[in-house]
Amino acid sequence: MSFDLNARLAARRADHLYRHRPLLDSPQGPQVVVDGQPLLAFCNNDYLGLANHPQVIEAWQNGAARWGVGGGASHLVIGHSTPHHALEEALAEFTGRPRALLFSNGYMANLGAVTALVGQGDTVLEDRLNHASLLDAGLLSGARFNRYLHNDAASLATRLAKACGNTLVVTDGVFSMDGDVADLPALAREAKAKDAWLMVDDAHGFGALGAKGGGVVEHFGLSVAQVPVLMGTLGKAFGTSGAFVAGSEELIESLIQFARPYIYTTSQPPALACATLKSLELLRTEHWRREHLNRLIQQFRRGAEQIGLQLMDSFTPIQPILMGDSARALLLSQRLRGCGVLVTAIRPPTVPAGSARLRVTLSAAHTEAQVQLLLSVLDDCWRELEFDDA
Repeated sequence: MSFDLNARLAARRADHLYRHRPLLDSPQGPQVVVDGQPLLAFCNNDYLGLANHPQVIEAWQNGAARWGVGGGASHLVIGHSTPHHALEEALAEFTGRPRALLFSNGYMANLGAVTALVGQGDTVLEDRLNHASLLDAGLLSGARFNRYLHNDAASLATRLAKACGNTLVVTDGVFSMDGDVADLPALAREAKAKDAWLMVDDAHGFGALGAKGGGVVEHFGLSVAQVPVLMGTLGKAFGTSGAFVAGSEELIESLIQFARPYIYTTSQPPALACATLKSLELLRTEHWRREHLNRLIQQFRRGAEQIGLQLMDSFTPIQPILMGDSARALLLSQRLRGCGVLVTAIRPPTVPAGSARLRVTLSAAHTEAQVQLLLSVLDDCWRELEFDDA
């Protein structure tokens, strides 16, 4: 018996679900070169425009000169350097939590936190639209795993009533493919009523939302007691790489002892932590970035509605245009690219069947003129698509 990989690949092509890796030949930013073509990009998660910021680059260069280019070992052996420690302390202070713990990426942070907190005899309850890393973590934990209806506190309450053992409720803060925000106050109330813990993955909210950039938890004004486990990533609004979990002293010490993806992984380069510290400084001091980003979001939503595009309910930098059919989503994306604008088509299995979309993401590095150009090109390409359908 052999693996029939060719048949699997052919089926994916036939269903318009085949994926290709675009080759980026420039730094991240609004103006990029992809597969040799200059394009105006609206598809990265660099929400504050820090991925190619000269001060962040300089901090990385200076960090490499001082600390070298590799972590050298796991944090528990000899890989926990002074910049790592300084970044953890800064993130703890910024989130208003006693401690924070660095991970190499968000996937590992979610796997580490969930599997360290619950296991056989326990329960983990997750939103149906959670990120794949959270769903995988729940499945791998060995706990009883169930998903509640999307952003539905009543559905969660029904499942909490049947929970056993230690119970962890897990949700995205901002849902990465829809752009909507979890109803954290309602979820926190239901979790507290059943003595469960609430874990929030705020990968897409941290830095971009909240008056100070503290993300969805700050947006709702929730406490550590209401959200005991907070995860944030550093490769989106921070523009660098990595992730962290913030919470109580006991939580972080438990993760250090029991989170296998933390224990058995070489630490990130210390110079990367130096760069992220600079990103955090810019995030905290340059409030104009979030203010400008919010104006761009409002500009885009007004213009898209005038065109007649079906947007999803989002006040975040993630602005999906719902298409439904995968082939139509691909066609619109291709036509935009032919006009010099890059917007990625998102198709199943990343999103549910029948909900393919173009995922527009906005950045503080974009200008109002660039957003207007996107809207003009969208208007032309959308009209062409409707004409073809007729």
